Amino acid sequence: MDFTIIKNLIDLVEKFYQDNANSYYTKDIAGFRNWIYDQESDKRRKGENDPAWEGKEFGRSPESVISTLLVHLNRYAKTYSKSAIADSDFHTQEEFIYLINLKSFGSMTKMELIRKNVQEKPAGILIINRLIKQGWVEQTNSDKDKRTKVLKITEAGLEALEHQMDKIRAATTIVTGNLNHNEKMDLIRLLDKLEQFHHPIFSRNIDSHKLIDTVLKDYPFGKN
Repeated sequence: MDFTIIKNLIDLVEKFYQDNANSYYTKDIAGFRNWIYDQESDKRRKGENDPAWEGKEFGRSPESVISTLLVHLNRYAKTYSKSAIADSDFHTQEEFIYLINLKSFGSMTKMELIRKNVQEKPAGILIINRLIKQGWVEQTNSDKDKRTKVLKITEAGLEALEHQMDKIRAATTIVTGNLNHNEKMDLIRLLDKLEQFHHPIFSRNIDSHKLIDTVLKDYPFGKN
């Protein structure tokens, strides 16, 4: 029996772990698959021209462009979300995002819900309190630990969410604009890669005064 393909696979896995020393990719099949995809994409792109961007001729960095575009896209998305909840009892897009998470993932503690939405505790607590006051969320005792309170979406919350879902789906469709299916899949891979990098940092709750210095020290990057 020819074991060449097995040997090649082992070598490929070894290279994956070497390249992924800084955990850019999850250490599972999904991360391995994404790494292979990126390797092949890089090979296909060799020799192609980089895109043009405003200020490039004056030395503006690609990192600056990416950061600016992400900020702009977030603002565009908020504009569409605001339109989706106009003339409803929702005050902010975060309120229906919190409800969507409770509907999709089930009951969870306040901090679990806040972390899932990548928000700071004070802002998250205000949103949760509004949802409870509105009757869309209720607190119950945890089945695992009676001392712990968990949040659960109510029937009223499900009805409020369902009433707006058509507009919410329309808003999310508009946000992806004129991207075709393949471009959407590529964007998901890239944004998920950034998510895998940033979420562990956010979860550490590093003090703002030390955040940048800590990230630069503890997370060497920029070689990929």
